[in-house]
Amino acid sequence: MTNEIKIAGLGSGDLDQIPYGIYKTMKKAGFCYVRTMDHPVIDELASEGIRFESFDSIYEKHDGFERVYEEISETLLNLASEGDVIYAVPGHPMVAEKTVQLLLEKGPKHDTAITILGGQSFLDALFQAVGIDPIEGFQLLDGTSLDADQISISQHVIIGQVYDQLTASDVKLTLMEKLPDDYEVWIVTAAGTASEKTVIVPLYELDHNMELNNLTSVYVPPVQKDELLYREFFKAKKIIAKLRSPEGCPWDKEQTHESLKKYLIEETYELIDAIDAEDDEEMISELGDILLQVLLHAQIGEDEGMFSIGDVIESLSSKMIRRHPHVFGDVEVETSGDVLVNWQKIKDQENPDAKKGSLLDSVEKSLPQLLKAYDYQKQAGKAGFDWDSPLPMWEKIAEEIKEAKDEIEAGNMDLLKKELGDIFFALVNICRYYSINPEEALHSTNRKFYDRFRYIEIQIEEKNSSFAEYTLSQLDELWEEAKKKGY
Repeated sequence: MTNEIKIAGLGSGDLDQIPYGIYKTMKKAGFCYVRTMDHPVIDELASEGIRFESFDSIYEKHDGFERVYEEISETLLNLASEGDVIYAVPGHPMVAEKTVQLLLEKGPKHDTAITILGGQSFLDALFQAVGIDPIEGFQLLDGTSLDADQISISQHVIIGQVYDQLTASDVKLTLMEKLPDDYEVWIVTAAGTASEKTVIVPLYELDHNMELNNLTSVYVPPVQKDELLYREFFKAKKIIAKLRSPEGCPWDKEQTHESLKKYLIEETYELIDAIDAEDDEEMISELGDILLQVLLHAQIGEDEGMFSIGDVIESLSSKMIRRHPHVFGDVEVETSGDVLVNWQKIKDQENPDAKKGSLLDSVEKSLPQLLKAYDYQKQAGKAGFDWDSPLPMWEKIAEEIKEAKDEIEAGNMDLLKKELGDIFFALVNICRYYSINPEEALHSTNRKFYDRFRYIEIQIEEKNSSFAEYTLSQLDELWEEAKKKGY
């Protein structure tokens, strides 16, 4: 015969918050298990002859709440195998009660019926205490496992289970990732009871000498100032949507996927400049510019009814999880090389019906030519068409240089173009062998040339002179001077 665990809610504090049906059930049973004795109504019920046995001792055995809740649920299921059980929890059983969720999940596996008797949630009293209408939108979050990515600061946020100073400190630090240190939050204890207490404090004081207990919640009012929302992804998306709207910016409204291509390339190189300069502030700005390009393309896709930023993020997330089975699955790898091998295998499996052609067809057609040469050689190398050492690569460069000189001597300018291209291609092969991106290498040299040439210009300008007044030898001396100064 299936046994039963009846779960009763004790409300948020006073005896009159307990529904009469639950009161009669507990009174008739005369005995009840309770998650914690730290609840105001327990003493009143005990005075009426109801005996309680709590699980408070389990809290002292474990460091984390998850293990506490697991043991409580397993203990109750074991007790239910011997007969029906009444289990009482603060508030309503279905609100912020992890043990109840575990019992609902595990009950059928133990041939145990789980019955929710109801109760009054602390939320009802808390809404009244802080004077908000939940229809405006709110979040209920667990203070013992708060994640900044969960928090939507544009809504009312209620954080429950802020039991003690340690939990309050964790909540404070998490909120500070999204809110100013002096943002005002409410600490509400025993809402809806005669001992209800509400304190409004700046966020940085949330864990400072506050009275915190099992009935304490933190309320975070929604952010009203637009600038405090600028860190939120949804705000950036709304800004771009506004720019593309009929009331938006004429330039943004005119853009297409095609017209934006050049800006994406420009912004990428500006980011590379910031990385090379090790300029964190500039990196923030340039990464923002690249994100702007992503959001613009996504908004254009949405405006055309083709795709949205949600589709882009979903595609990225599913691909990352699919191609990292060693992180999100049970595949084991030892080196980054193993990761790349698995990545390619999974990529091939994703496109089993792809048209068979050259291995080189997988290289993007729109890449700059140096990068295309690099990827062509990389694909050929995967097939085994590669040298084992750099020595023949250097010999190939010497061979190509000689052939270029021969064409110059012969006056064959058309063939010279071909031979110079061969020199570039051979140099790219050397870069690939040493895992140096040729585009980055040339970009670094261009940056260096710019800085040194600018140094020469400044020296000439400071003397109110011009290039025409300097010999090549003198200019070369200034070049060497710039070089010594670290340009």
